[in-house]
Amino acid sequence: MKSMKLISWNIDSLNAALEHTSNRGIQTFQILQSIALQKPDFFSIQETKLKQGDPINQDLFSNNEIIFAGSKFPQISKKQINLLNELFPDYYSYWNFSKDPAKKGYAGTLILAKKQANDAQTPQIETPDTMDFEGRIITLEYPSFYVSTVYTPNSGDGLKRLNERIVWDRQYKKYLNTLNQNKPVIFSGDFNVAHHEIDLKNDATNHHSPGFTDEERSGFTNLLDSGFTDIWRSLNPKSEQYTWWAQRNLQSKINNTGWRIDYYLISNQLVENVVDAGIIDTGTRADHAPIYLDINLNY
Repeated sequence: MKSMKLISWNIDSLNAALEHTSNRGIQTFQILQSIALQKPDFFSIQETKLKQGDPINQDLFSNNEIIFAGSKFPQISKKQINLLNELFPDYYSYWNFSKDPAKKGYAGTLILAKKQANDAQTPQIETPDTMDFEGRIITLEYPSFYVSTVYTPNSGDGLKRLNERIVWDRQYKKYLNTLNQNKPVIFSGDFNVAHHEIDLKNDATNHHSPGFTDEERSGFTNLLDSGFTDIWRSLNPKSEQYTWWAQRNLQSKINNTGWRIDYYLISNQLVENVVDAGIIDTGTRADHAPIYLDINLNY
């Protein structure tokens, strides 16, 4: 079996990272550089915030194996795509992004893979509102497994999108169960839920906050119970570590008042193949931290 490294990260704007003109952009780019040096077999990115671009952008991707939602292309500059190719040379790139009728420059996902996939999907899973058009899922198929990434919708301020989120959770579980009936699945991303009290610093004061409602936590439980394992928690049953700290609260990272809302989930039959799983330190940068998975698997 081959040892594979997978890394997943909600980057909070790919353009900002590649331009790295602000202090935060510089921090993000430095983390991106450190990930590139690790040469992961798969690097999954959420919240790219790319919107639909001009069809002439196809020329920018002539050296990459690509898949897009539909036949359109993301709005990204030649400078940015060249820099991404310098960081991750000889990777195949698979993109999904927000498109009409969803908001422009919203959500979006990307997977960079060392090996070309047999097939790639940007599925629509019959969810409400514009969720199916927000570029939230990419799935790559290989001979013995799937690799997938997701950017789960946030329930929003005032839980205004909670009812839609409940439907999303149900439909997403249905989609993954269909994959799992065919072959094992390794999937990661920003799931926008802290599963248990141990997964956030201030559980008592956040019971009705987006990402810690009973409904969202139950949805995540139902997903795991259908045949999947939260591998980091399985390896670290009592550890209090987090993957997200609020940018708006300048003390959140300093005081480590975080949430664990980014996960690697795997089909139960793959648990014995896992070598390690962890969270990558991002220093003083708040927002999301990358997570990683090392696993032995035929590739």
